[in-house]
Amino acid sequence: MELEGKQIAVLGAGTSGLTAAKLAKSRGAEVSAYDSGAPEDLAPAVSRFLDEGIVLTTGQDALIPPANLDLIVISPGIDEKSDIGKAFVSTGAELQGEIEFAWRLGNAGVVAITGTNGKTTTTDLIAQILNGSGVKTVACGNYGLALSEVVLSGIDYDYYTLELSSFQLETISKFRADVAVWMNFAPDHMDRYEHLDDYRNAKLRIFENQKEDDWCVIKEGEEHQGNGNVVTFSAYSSESDFRLEDGSIISPEGTVILDYSDTRLNGRHNAENVMAAMATASCIGIKFDDMVETIINYTPPPHRCEVIATIDEVVYVNDSKATNLHAIQSSLAGQSQPVVLIAGGKEKGLDFSEVTPLIRGNVRAVVCIGEIASKISDAWDSIVPCTSADSLEEAVAIAKGKARQGDAVLFSPGTSSFDMFTGYEQRGDVFRTAVQALR
Repeated sequence: MELEGKQIAVLGAGTSGLTAAKLAKSRGAEVSAYDSGAPEDLAPAVSRFLDEGIVLTTGQDALIPPANLDLIVISPGIDEKSDIGKAFVSTGAELQGEIEFAWRLGNAGVVAITGTNGKTTTTDLIAQILNGSGVKTVACGNYGLALSEVVLSGIDYDYYTLELSSFQLETISKFRADVAVWMNFAPDHMDRYEHLDDYRNAKLRIFENQKEDDWCVIKEGEEHQGNGNVVTFSAYSSESDFRLEDGSIISPEGTVILDYSDTRLNGRHNAENVMAAMATASCIGIKFDDMVETIINYTPPPHRCEVIATIDEVVYVNDSKATNLHAIQSSLAGQSQPVVLIAGGKEKGLDFSEVTPLIRGNVRAVVCIGEIASKISDAWDSIVPCTSADSLEEAVAIAKGKARQGDAVLFSPGTSSFDMFTGYEQRGDVFRTAVQALR
């Protein structure tokens, strides 16, 4: 893609926008950036862009596109249907998402991972297996570095290991994955999508443009639309290619390739993450024996069923990454002891009654937080005692009082956190600090 002298507008003042703008400028483009957020809130971003010699226009002024645009690069956090999106689309200039834009300027193969849950752990694990086996890669996209930053670095990789959200997949056109990994699907982001099918269809775009010699790694029973060779995995089905039997992961040939108890991971959902990673690595030619040491030594990223401490024979588990109902269900299903659950956060249009069967079977009490505290209480109060807390610190203190020896206090919010925190990382850190203070 030739950019020399082209007029490019980048939408979004976050990391994706800044790195895409830097990448475009490095290829000789004339770059301007736009974000309709409040000017007072975006003052630090304006300075970051100016440090790169790029003008960032904010507020209402950002809704006025410049003339003679050749290309618009839109960040995943900005909806095409938003005011700024519609204003720039109306110019008729080509629109590319940051992933599409960076991929066209890159020179590596692609392993792409999507799904409602498990994406980050699987992406991280795939990257470590590949690097540990001599295949040079980097975890990027929705996790780790923005793809634009990776391409801008000039480092030669064999593969980009890309975690992709539905937001990033909305704006692809020619992007192609050599291996496309579909972890699972469950309702989420209904504050962005009008219909559930809109969310599903955005994710299914990961299979677009694949060729017959590409690979589709898919959870058994999930929908897919790929042209490539299909490999399935499941911790719950004996029909899948990769499966879990008697605590061991079994290959498509029926042989034991990993004793799951040797790893630092727990729960069937993490077993599926391991299976997906092993299946992906095998698709690009890595032998199972060459993967095992990396998997056994692998420590998952924080905030994903992370054991913080055991205090007075109660284990405290940080699952702050659980930003949807499917994640709560996976977390609860992975607990073998009674649970005191801390849940809640931002309203995303999710129906918490869907979790009722697991609440009835596993949970001793619920502490509700955030915008949807009353909604959760209404859904579950007839089944299990529900208490509301004004802060996460208060929720931890209440949960401690309700837990008994041998219980788990599980922080699995089931929604996003922007009503109280900057993101799941901050709220997970607050939970960790509150638990450590109990000592």
